[in-house]
Amino acid sequence: MTTFNDFGLHADINRALAAKDYTQPTPIQLQAIPVLKQGRDLCGIAQTGTGKTAAFSLPSIHHLLTYPHTANPRSCRMLVLSPTRELAAQIAQSCRDYGRFTKLRVSTVFGGVPINKQIRDLAQGVDILVATPGRLLDLIDQRALRMDDVEIFVLDEADQMMDMGFIHSLRRVAKLLPSRRQNLFFSATMPKEIAGLADQFLNDPVTVSVTPQATTAEKIRQFSTFVEQKEKQALLTAVIGREDIDRALIFTRTKHGADRVVRHLAGAKIKAMAIHGNKSQAQRTQALQAFRSGEIKLLVATDIAARGIDVSGVSHVINFEIPNVPEQYVHRIGRTARAGAEGKAISFIAPDERTYMRDIERVTRTKSEPMPLPENFSELVRNLPKPVQPPRDTGSKGRNPQRQREEALAGRGEGQRHGGQPRGDRGPRRDGPATDGQPQRKRRFRPRNKSVGAHKGAVKRVG
Repeated sequence: MTTFNDFGLHADINRALAAKDYTQPTPIQLQAIPVLKQGRDLCGIAQTGTGKTAAFSLPSIHHLLTYPHTANPRSCRMLVLSPTRELAAQIAQSCRDYGRFTKLRVSTVFGGVPINKQIRDLAQGVDILVATPGRLLDLIDQRALRMDDVEIFVLDEADQMMDMGFIHSLRRVAKLLPSRRQNLFFSATMPKEIAGLADQFLNDPVTVSVTPQATTAEKIRQFSTFVEQKEKQALLTAVIGREDIDRALIFTRTKHGADRVVRHLAGAKIKAMAIHGNKSQAQRTQALQAFRSGEIKLLVATDIAARGIDVSGVSHVINFEIPNVPEQYVHRIGRTARAGAEGKAISFIAPDERTYMRDIERVTRTKSEPMPLPENFSELVRNLPKPVQPPRDTGSKGRNPQRQREEALAGRGEGQRHGGQPRGDRGPRRDGPATDGQPQRKRRFRPRNKSVGAHKGAVKRVG
């Protein structure tokens, strides 16, 4: 039986793998690592959760250690492109873990956070840079990063890059890279469009495929329930109550839908958090950390979290809404049954989503098991607790609009005192009413402009 020691990786890498108790490689690692150690380009097709990150990072770190030199300022030796911030942060952390006994510098750049700190981090150069396409091009445009020293280029989750509209950014990055480099191309699926993209980046690649296209993990039991859209929230509450859930990902199609599900769960005294594109990076990071630590068991997400988020112990994936792209279903349920564990996927299918489910079953060549509605479901629908109301928009700087209106009315009332004389005609304005017997402080006025017309208001018209 092959172990990581049989690959002949650098001793510091083997120490790091032993510290993480990694001994036996996965199929994608078993096929990819020897090829990449030879310096060949590689096109890897593997379902999410099969260990792609280690498959490309281990031999790449081995190369950087075998041919050591200090990265030049504002440059990197290895560039990894990722479609989402969360996946970029996860890849960077894995590279740090595998290189923990080395002096390799790993940095990650993505949007949603201040760019100046990232510019400072890149000033001295880094060995491994993990980036999202948009922020990478921002740094290049600001001349904070150069691409001419890249030795290894990795494009991860290429099909999601295409889905998210990054094709033009990818082509631009490709033109900036040096011609002599090793290219690693990974994707969970390989439709014709992705194959065409691979041809633009790869040079005589070795193709490694460990799963058929658009298949679901073998250890995931799939269930489906037909239900009206307006009754899905009651069904979700019932499923959460009866299932033995360690951690569950709940997927919606829209950002507002994710927030609405969280508010309904909060109304039922069930703790959950949402993660989607409208959340700030700090909020997304906080939600993921709470989910990973077990502080919350339920994370409601749009498809931004459908790939690459390696959270151990996800026992359930619940499709609150069915995706209209069959491949996305594969990536969603791939969040469970990872690292050899078993998992459960439950789909709520509204009447207008039945065609989506038929497409999914045709592409995946699987059929989910029917799950009947709970007993006394009508009563559950009637007694569903009301959702917690969203936070009120308190206006700019967190002020209360009602209080602002009251203050404005009070100000207008003061202005009508003193015989109805308007406030502006009562001499210099004061900063506010006197308090605790303290005298009011006059506002300092700037001197008048002595230019022509400055005193025209004082001229008395005659005749």
